[in-house]
Amino acid sequence: MNKKYVWFALVLLVTALSAAVGCSGDDGPAKTVTFMAGFKPQANLPFVAAYVAQEEGYFEDEGLTVDIKHSTGEHLNLLMSGDVDFTTADANSVLKRRADPELPIVAIALFGQSGQQAFVSLSESGIGAPIDWEGATFGYKISVPPDYLAILEATGVDRSKIREVRVGFDPRVLTEGQVDLLAVFKSNEPDTLRGLGFDVTVFDAADYGVPTLGLTYITRQDLIDDESDTVRRFVKATMKGLEFALDNTEETLDIVMKYAENEDREHMRFMLLTELEDAESSLTQSNGLGWMTAEQWQAFHDSLLAYEALAGSVDVTKAFTTEFLE
Repeated sequence: MNKKYVWFALVLLVTALSAAVGCSGDDGPAKTVTFMAGFKPQANLPFVAAYVAQEEGYFEDEGLTVDIKHSTGEHLNLLMSGDVDFTTADANSVLKRRADPELPIVAIALFGQSGQQAFVSLSESGIGAPIDWEGATFGYKISVPPDYLAILEATGVDRSKIREVRVGFDPRVLTEGQVDLLAVFKSNEPDTLRGLGFDVTVFDAADYGVPTLGLTYITRQDLIDDESDTVRRFVKATMKGLEFALDNTEETLDIVMKYAENEDREHMRFMLLTELEDAESSLTQSNGLGWMTAEQWQAFHDSLLAYEALAGSVDVTKAFTTEFLE
């Protein structure tokens, strides 16, 4: 064969191989994984970080092909079956599921440096401090929240003077006068109530010295053990997506609306900005976004245990890892 054509063929081969390596990230071949957000498409921060990583090419840069799905309530089961590789969970749920039924789930990034839940009253009600909860009716979604009980203890409120009722998930029970105080998800329901024309007073347990934690990314221990590089690449891409969201509100909302096209943009803005505020703390300023410590988890664990929100004690050092954030 003519040497000229042999040389030309070798150049083409090297070029093709280089392109293949370039498309699969710096540290290995391309990998397909599934991320399942724990609810419908919306601006919850762990969802946003994945949306941005997808749309801005950060997953591709890390050699990942990521299938983004949204949960219909089975995301934890799908994670354990291996049909999903990464999903979201409240830190409360992480500890509960490790306690019973002892699921080997691990938090790999913490988005909520404080908890998702808050308590609201109508501003017109005159309830301006926890002591005003005495004599009121408190509505909770499914079970009495431990951080509500912790606020009572921290502020010396007499629980026996509060009527507690289970009300489900419709915040209009507050505006209709069925309850005076309502447990809410603070990144969306206060805005929903204000959108209905009612100003509200918000009580956050963290403001009363109660240890709380919010949403996390979780995966299985076996994936960490067997495919640590895949986990590292996923965390790197999504934390870059989180950094983008901190610096680019409008562009981030544009991306969110591609996924949550039926949602109101301004409501998504409220959710995004509220959760971004909770994602930062002195710890993240020192160590980077997503950071968490054993001290945080232990204090949170002990508070849950004190108010009988855990089936039993767990080793918090096995419930999370920062090895992929470092």
